[in-house]
Amino acid sequence: MVKTFRRLPLYVWILIAIVLAVICGQFFPTGLARVFFTFNSIFGTFIGFAIPLIIIGLVTPALAELGSGSAKWILLTTAIAYVSTMIAGFGTWGVSHLVLPPFLQGQTIGALDASEHPELEPYFTVANAHSGDGVEIVVAPVMDVMTALILAFVIGIGVSLVRGTVVKEGFREFRVIVVALVEKILIPLLPLHIFGIFMNLTMSGDATRVISTFLAVVVMTFSLCMLILLLQYALAGAVAHRNPLKSLWAMKDAFLTALGSSSSAATIPVTLECARRNGVSKPVASFVVPLCATIHLSGSAIKITGFSLAILFLTGGHTDFASYAPFILMLGVMMIAAPGVPGGAIAAAAGLLSSMLGFNDAQVGLMFATYIALDSFGTATNVTGDGAIAMIIDRLAGKQLGAHAGGVDDHMKEA
Repeated sequence: MVKTFRRLPLYVWILIAIVLAVICGQFFPTGLARVFFTFNSIFGTFIGFAIPLIIIGLVTPALAELGSGSAKWILLTTAIAYVSTMIAGFGTWGVSHLVLPPFLQGQTIGALDASEHPELEPYFTVANAHSGDGVEIVVAPVMDVMTALILAFVIGIGVSLVRGTVVKEGFREFRVIVVALVEKILIPLLPLHIFGIFMNLTMSGDATRVISTFLAVVVMTFSLCMLILLLQYALAGAVAHRNPLKSLWAMKDAFLTALGSSSSAATIPVTLECARRNGVSKPVASFVVPLCATIHLSGSAIKITGFSLAILFLTGGHTDFASYAPFILMLGVMMIAAPGVPGGAIAAAAGLLSSMLGFNDAQVGLMFATYIALDSFGTATNVTGDGAIAMIIDRLAGKQLGAHAGGVDDHMKEA
């Protein structure tokens, strides 16, 4: 029985945590509930502390590795992946502004924290900076998010230019530590964090509005993921002179495998085989698919954009184009650094949510919950889109990538 519970996917634990929180929030005494709110304060602060480390640990080696192989085709593949992510992000922004405001009809829920309900505050607060409220422990990050991002760019691009090996290997090992931090600490404790967040929402009377809104966003993001795949394969079919619907259907095994694994990296062998069925040459498929597994996350961009906008609409945040566009542009950069592991994209993007959109710990935790609850579908969209990029590069690059295919093994091992 214990082994069966351990084998449950993370999204199942997230859903269980939400249901239990809504139920327990109806009868839990405030004193007991505040224990979970105190845990949330500690865990949320730890996430804030870890975010700069995650950015440096993921972005730096990702940029450094772009210097291997054929630089021309790596840059072209990266550019196509970035444009695809931007189309997904800005498209989601546009659709969200058409769909969500009429659905919400002016509903607001405050900031999703205990500030509007003092009786639900934790016993003590652990924060990333002094606020001057109550008993407080400060655990400050080693640097702010933008400093970490700029530092990662300077070191990553510098290493790729000088072709250094010692520094690159050091940051590769640091990436292993960061991925372990995400996989072994942040993700396993996330259901308990979500339990505390939704219990707070239930006891403050906001749970129903949040859940109903997010169900609408689920339908919207599902539809947008299907639409972006049709668009990607329409463009790829036009470039490669192939039937787009047949090409998309040929990727079904990769789509279904990603639904089960929630990992772009774990799906690489299947994605390679599906790309070969679409007529992509072996050298190109072996070059593009492992690379895109970590830099092309259009499905993830749709989910992050859609759910972050939903939270901003509910909490009265700024959602106008001028305020939100910089976030989408930076999100595309952060997606390049996301590892091909469950939850990697939202972990990489968490810093932007805080620094650029002003999300607090509870809002970031809610983003983790909604993202991971639908992680498998976003991953399936990502890997299926990789096949479209492989078709485009195969048409443009042809035999020129054959000589550089040997460097792909490094990408596959790293993934």
